[in-house]
Amino acid sequence: MASDMREFVLDDAARLGRAVPDALAGSAAWANGGPVRVRRRIWLDTFDWRLYWAGLTLEQAGSRDRTELVLTGRDGGILATELLAAGRAPRWPSLVSQLPAGPVRELVEPVAGVRALCPVVRATSQVTELRALNADAKTVARLAVDRMSVTFPARALLPARLTLIPVRGYSASTDRIGAAMTSASGITTAPGTALEAALAASGLRAGQPPGKGTSVQLSPSMPAATGLRAVLTALLDELEANVPGTIADIDTEFLHDLRVAVRRTRSVVKQCGRALPSGLATEFRPEFRWLGDLTTPTRDLDVYLLAYGRMTAGLVAASPADLSPFRDYLAHSRTLQYRRLAAGLRSARFARLIAGWRAALEGVRPPGKHPTVAQLAAARIGAANRRVLRAGQQISAASPPESLHQLRKGCKELRYLVEMFGSIYDAAERWQAVRELKALQDCLGAFQDAEVQGSEIRGFASQLFATRAVPAETLLAMGEIAAGLAIAQRDARREFDGRFADFASPASQARLAGLALSAAA
Repeated sequence: MASDMREFVLDDAARLGRAVPDALAGSAAWANGGPVRVRRRIWLDTFDWRLYWAGLTLEQAGSRDRTELVLTGRDGGILATELLAAGRAPRWPSLVSQLPAGPVRELVEPVAGVRALCPVVRATSQVTELRALNADAKTVARLAVDRMSVTFPARALLPARLTLIPVRGYSASTDRIGAAMTSASGITTAPGTALEAALAASGLRAGQPPGKGTSVQLSPSMPAATGLRAVLTALLDELEANVPGTIADIDTEFLHDLRVAVRRTRSVVKQCGRALPSGLATEFRPEFRWLGDLTTPTRDLDVYLLAYGRMTAGLVAASPADLSPFRDYLAHSRTLQYRRLAAGLRSARFARLIAGWRAALEGVRPPGKHPTVAQLAAARIGAANRRVLRAGQQISAASPPESLHQLRKGCKELRYLVEMFGSIYDAAERWQAVRELKALQDCLGAFQDAEVQGSEIRGFASQLFATRAVPAETLLAMGEIAAGLAIAQRDARREFDGRFADFASPASQARLAGLALSAAA
């Protein structure tokens, strides 16, 4: 399809029986362009709509004799196509790495990253093509009439979609027909793409991932309990939305996002639980701790496996082949831990936690005398900020790694609070505060990750050595990886003093204090 094609919707279903709608009959002489073509269509995107937000649309279109992938840009112009060999279409969901090497994969892979491509819409189109002819019986434009029925995520029949396709050298004729269509009764300009129309018919909207607690709209005067209920419910929605993808092991980000929802929930309950009904935080805190512990081993192994390519690329004395047995060991360990994780997410305990937590949140009502969201935000952000400052100022060159780890957790809790209450603040001020916090948090994260991974790799090496399951070359390569992690940890520690000084600076502290004051004003 050309990028300058124009799309319309035929409002009156009764007109479909006519070869050409009445409103177009006088715009040109029309001829049948061929038999009806049936197209089986699948639109693909990641669970969090990365292609859509990058202005890309990926469709797999299949007919009787061919199946192809078509990647279009924001203006509808084709960026790349890939003809799939018979019987070689991927089974969706699938990682981008499973696509054939070619231009589609090259353009999609950097956008999708580690996320799998999933069907967002499945539909069947019956397409009839008409040719607009001039006085010399030459084709000056084409009109594709698409009668589409959606089968997933819900069944729906769409109004006929008319696509006016220009023919090179006859732009004036196309413009004339387009003007007739624009002014015709019963024909309207299509308000969006075919994908957006199919989603709308299913009651959905493109680019709409499950709700996040950080995007909940709060107001400063709202009762604190009401605001917390909204935030925690959105986090629960996000948690539940990522469970099927985690159990199916579609891609590693489902588990990551599930864990983020759990961490944020635990942080909100810990920091703000007193604003909830008495006993609620105490009752559910141990269960969310269990859920966090359940998900940790698999995620830790995911991190190693995702970083494996970077680890091998950094080898100097050893070769990537030397490290292959270590990767096999990680993959096997991950398989065992994943089975335990999936069993836990299918368990009655998990079902009771989710159902009980949702019922408890639905029952949350503000007490007669209650703090507002602004008051709660000012109190909790102020307290969390003071804890971070105190902990950071006590860190010296002799401080153990655990002290930096505790500071990292404090930074994370403070950042979660700023993001959770973000809708009551000035957007620019909130963004800058989060940016400064994230810079400190990332530095501490790099230090902690290097500390933990170095220790774990030494532990893995000890296990492998004890079982004599790998050659000496593998253990030497693992030693080189551990040495690289020690260097990264040292570099992060050197960076920490400057990052913390930036966070503790008068400007940064005034910004955090100003957020609380602006919300309470």
